[in-house]
Amino acid sequence: MTLDDWERGGAHTAHRGHSIFYREEGSGDALLCIHGFPTASWDWHRVWPALVQRFRAIAPDLIGFGFSAKPRRYTYSILDQADLCEGLLRSRGVSQTRILAHDYGDTVAQELLARFAERRRKGDGGIEIKSVAFLNGGLFPEVHRARFVQKLLHSPLGPVLALLQDERRFARAFAPVFGPRTRPSREEMSDFWRLVSREGGARIAHKLIRYIAERRRFRERWVGALRSASVRLRFINGPEDPVSGGHMAERYRELVPRADVVILEGIGHYPQVEDPQGVLRALSAFWDGGA
Repeated sequence: MTLDDWERGGAHTAHRGHSIFYREEGSGDALLCIHGFPTASWDWHRVWPALVQRFRAIAPDLIGFGFSAKPRRYTYSILDQADLCEGLLRSRGVSQTRILAHDYGDTVAQELLARFAERRRKGDGGIEIKSVAFLNGGLFPEVHRARFVQKLLHSPLGPVLALLQDERRFARAFAPVFGPRTRPSREEMSDFWRLVSREGGARIAHKLIRYIAERRRFRERWVGALRSASVRLRFINGPEDPVSGGHMAERYRELVPRADVVILEGIGHYPQVEDPQGVLRALSAFWDGGA
């Protein structure tokens, strides 16, 4: 499946007056797939055929990413992205779902978990979460190791750096988060850049990356959602990831009760791209076990 195929197979909905791209395919129980920063739902394309054989998979491009709108004057936040996901599920008639999340999407999933717990305590309705599978991401901000370029984007120099981004600079900064033997080809890197840069997306990177501060601000809420989760969780981790690799898995084991962690040796920040079969084996075992 090419990137053009992925786009042609999608649809659009609206969030706060802006166009949101999503893929929906398969039947049966719902599976919400939430992508990471700075890419898009295309990240799931290598595992997608297996996912849609088992589930009704729904994968949005969050606002500011991929084929969705990228408004310049917009307050991007994890809370708003969680609103987007809930709104999309409601519009598609989904009342309960499993979640598969990666990177930035992990944090969105943590907020969705926190909301689910609050609704259960109050006896309210809403979308029921049946289980969550996380891939590499900054679940615990105290051990998240932001790359130098991420730190610059998050600094007062961020707007200037965003204006200077081009494909060469992007590839040079992006490639090291992958495993040493599983880095993208030149063609794959071009696809990633196309998603990031579409409609001036690279120019808002300094706004999107404010999630780093949000993770610190809402740390107790989002880590608490993991520690007190009433549904099964699994963390699938590529330990070669310099941002949220083996050190994040260690912290997960320390803080999450009955921690369920799967390590994919030799893999970096994008397990679903680098080792799709390993990810699918870990997911199948999780779901076959009742999650």
